[in-house]
Amino acid sequence: MKRFVVLVTVLLVALCSLAAAQTRTYTIEDLLKVRRVGDPQISPDGKHVAFTIGDVNFDANKVVNQIYVTSINGGSPKQLTNGTSSSSAPRWSPDGKKIAYTTGSQVWVMENDGDHKEQVTKISTGAAAPVWSPDGKWIAFTSDVYADCDNDECNKKRDEQAESNKVKAHIVTRLLYKHWDEWRDVKRTHVFVVSSKGGTARDLTSGDFDSPPYAAASGVDYAFSPDSTEIAYLRNPDKVEAISTNSDIFVMPLSGGPAKDITVRNHGYDAGPTYTPDGKFILYRSQATPGFEADRWRLMAYNRATGTSVELTRGFDLQVEEIVVSPDGNSIYFTAADRGKSPIFKIPFGGGVPQKIVTNVFASNLRITPDGRTFVFASSSMASPAEVYKANIDGSRLTALSSANAPANLKQAEDIEWTGALGRKIHGYIIKPNNFDPGKKYPLAVLIHGGPQSAWNDNWGYRWNPQVFANAGYVVFTPNPRGSVGYGQQFVNEISGDWGGKVYTDLMNGVAEVLRRNTFIDRNRVGAAGASYGGYMINWLLGHNNDPRVRFKVFVSHDGVYNLESMYGATEELWFPEWEFKGTPWTNPAMYTRWSPHKFAQNFNTPILIIHSELDFRVPLGEGMQLFTAVQRKGLDSKFLTFPDEGHWVLKPQNSQLWFHTVLDWLDKYLQREPATE
Repeated sequence: MKRFVVLVTVLLVALCSLAAAQTRTYTIEDLLKVRRVGDPQISPDGKHVAFTIGDVNFDANKVVNQIYVTSINGGSPKQLTNGTSSSSAPRWSPDGKKIAYTTGSQVWVMENDGDHKEQVTKISTGAAAPVWSPDGKWIAFTSDVYADCDNDECNKKRDEQAESNKVKAHIVTRLLYKHWDEWRDVKRTHVFVVSSKGGTARDLTSGDFDSPPYAAASGVDYAFSPDSTEIAYLRNPDKVEAISTNSDIFVMPLSGGPAKDITVRNHGYDAGPTYTPDGKFILYRSQATPGFEADRWRLMAYNRATGTSVELTRGFDLQVEEIVVSPDGNSIYFTAADRGKSPIFKIPFGGGVPQKIVTNVFASNLRITPDGRTFVFASSSMASPAEVYKANIDGSRLTALSSANAPANLKQAEDIEWTGALGRKIHGYIIKPNNFDPGKKYPLAVLIHGGPQSAWNDNWGYRWNPQVFANAGYVVFTPNPRGSVGYGQQFVNEISGDWGGKVYTDLMNGVAEVLRRNTFIDRNRVGAAGASYGGYMINWLLGHNNDPRVRFKVFVSHDGVYNLESMYGATEELWFPEWEFKGTPWTNPAMYTRWSPHKFAQNFNTPILIIHSELDFRVPLGEGMQLFTAVQRKGLDSKFLTFPDEGHWVLKPQNSQLWFHTVLDWLDKYLQREPATE
């Protein structure tokens, strides 16, 4: 009899989930069909653009990227690579005749029409992120190797021994031995060079350190000088890497010799070295404050003759991101987050006030043609996936160069502004379902971003995509409270040491204002979900769900911080909690106690879905387990979803499908219909 009841219950749950799915007008299944366009690269003659498109292979549970090329004047792209394995990182040779790329964890080269593919690297530890030397003779790349091995045979032997050994134990003697979702206790990332025609690769950054430091890397953080005699790379020289953001830029002769630290005076992040066309300067991004990973990114210029650096963006209150230099060297163009967008700015080489050139885009992978007349970049919005675009150097004639995805006809995100803590204006977005009817009543889903120094931007996402939530029958609210980037550095700074303070007021005032302005939202059907710091805020709200203006009916906490003391002891990048909470749990226990959600478990009274993955070394699994124990002991309706093969993000397509269905079914249970009676 019990077995019959269980089967009927499972069937009813399945039917309810199916019925809900049938009312969803843009689903996770639709999202998984989206082709993922990125990494545009301009040919040296400026006539073509190579880029990648990633397609979901659902059965193989992965995204497979292939390389395409198209005319800069538009037209149908030509696919250059194919197969069941990904090909990525296309990079044109200086003469434009060949394209280097990676596939099967090695660097290959093909002719610019895709013919005559030849393997360049044959290093046992794999190769990634190829960069050509300007003379075309060399290709730089990175590989993870054993620090005490000085040749590939040694690395290969060590890997074989580790693979065959039945003992899989780890013995560590330093911190930062894990990172994101992998153990980093025995191998280091090093920069290598190899002849563009193949041969034995040479380790340029041998030693017991990472280059680039994997915590500081902002892309491909190494570059050749224009005359191909020197290479710049990153390294953190500090002894305890887990508490340091001091990634310095080193330069060394390509032929060998001592390396020189050119940013030794700065103890914050330095990243992204870029030589000017005349070779006189190295441009780079820099943060001035040691230990603060969200400090303002400045644009710096290092004079190779005098050995001095100057900031070019003094007074600019946004964070400089991607940098390109005009071919004549007179202008620098860069992107910077700005109120949910990522426009392109221009600044004279000598410095000055940056001028916004290309507006109303979310530009990434910024490139400039050799004649200096055209930008090429990827851009997207919350309503449309990324495509490759071009625009004139003055910002005019924005034109799509790719059309990998048919228009989804999704509703554009709507800007909203309200007053937060201390009278500060706060910005966010409202996203409505495609079939929105102002005469109906909708539940509200509040999505809280991670970071916390991040933002909800008007760009496309493949994980927390607001359109999937909206088109499951919700009005979606994505707020950017204190700590969000794109609103000035002081706004970013004001969350540190105040994780549940002003930001909480910003959020609650925002939700209350959304409810006040929009009569089509049912104020009795409000739920919230968030990940990482967003998960922390969900956990904080769980203990502070007592605002008379807003009563959340349900929560979803993904990889959320729950116990600040245990989080400190198990996470990897210790500079982060030490900055955010102004010390360690034993030097500043009051702050860890004040802002830790677990201290408010006595107030927990709201149903919650908890999601945490076993390979999450940033916010370790124990945080979710502790929270689940608490809510279960409190007798709250709760569910725990865990993935043994995911880290801080759920990336595998089949896992992503389960994630979305589980989250939406949980929200639907409390927000889309009356609770079932037993």
